[in-house]
Amino acid sequence: MQHALLITAYKNYDQIADLIDTVGDKFRCYIHIDKKSKITRSEIETLAGKSNVDFISQKYKVNWGGVAHLKAFILLINEAFKDERNKYFHTITGQDFPIKTPDEIDLFFSQNHGKEYMEYNKLPYSSWEMEQGGYERVDYYSFCDLFNRRSFWGRAAIKSILLMQKKLHLKRSYYSGFPALYGGSTYWSLSRECIGYVINYISQNPRFLKRFDYTFCAEEIFFQTIVMDSPFGDKVIKDTLRFIVWEKRNGNYPANLDLSDEKAISESDAIFARKFEIPVSIALLENIKKKLKEKRKGSENL
Repeated sequence: MQHALLITAYKNYDQIADLIDTVGDKFRCYIHIDKKSKITRSEIETLAGKSNVDFISQKYKVNWGGVAHLKAFILLINEAFKDERNKYFHTITGQDFPIKTPDEIDLFFSQNHGKEYMEYNKLPYSSWEMEQGGYERVDYYSFCDLFNRRSFWGRAAIKSILLMQKKLHLKRSYYSGFPALYGGSTYWSLSRECIGYVINYISQNPRFLKRFDYTFCAEEIFFQTIVMDSPFGDKVIKDTLRFIVWEKRNGNYPANLDLSDEKAISESDAIFARKFEIPVSIALLENIKKKLKEKRKGSENL
């Protein structure tokens, strides 16, 4: 079975190259690199020349929380769908890494073909309580594409505009027939059949995508809503198949993984783990790569 790996990235060329080399030719890679990334043109050309990279683009400037991240994934989905051999589609970032061998991942999806793997929660979602269960994201305009939420002044501008909307009771409208909203993780694994439905839905309902302009972290609602309101909703397994530690550690939330996570990763049923940050994750990454190499070597000797 052939898989499509949909990668959004913005830094650490060596880490991205390592990821692509590790997944091998069972995975066809489709990559969007942030337009404002410091990854060089020469490095991008080197990535594009790898045997399992079928598409690479720098179309969008991606700010955290902005709708450009959603549009980057839609771009990659449309490109990957052109290859009829791609049977499962997996969203990751350049800071993710496989924790199962390509053969193990392929076997899992061969044995579970037709199942969809995605976190979903109908809004309002209790874990998004600070954002009115998620409705704050779609009820009010967010300007993360215009301001950098990672900077002090950008964050202040976004927050001030949101507070002004609330104070003036300015809520965005919904068109008639707008579907019930679901939310969850950006990272999922969906079958070709399901992805085909998503592409067709976007094509036939252009105002649905348009309504997500100026929506905070739109990619965490957009796909879940389409899939869960579709005939594929009953086939969804509520599991991202991603190993993530939801705590603040090593300067990030979720945690930047390190050697203390190695045992939990080795015992996990997940297929990818995130986030890996250089230099704190170097030793862990090296150990994971070593174990994957040993597994591949062992299977070849059977």
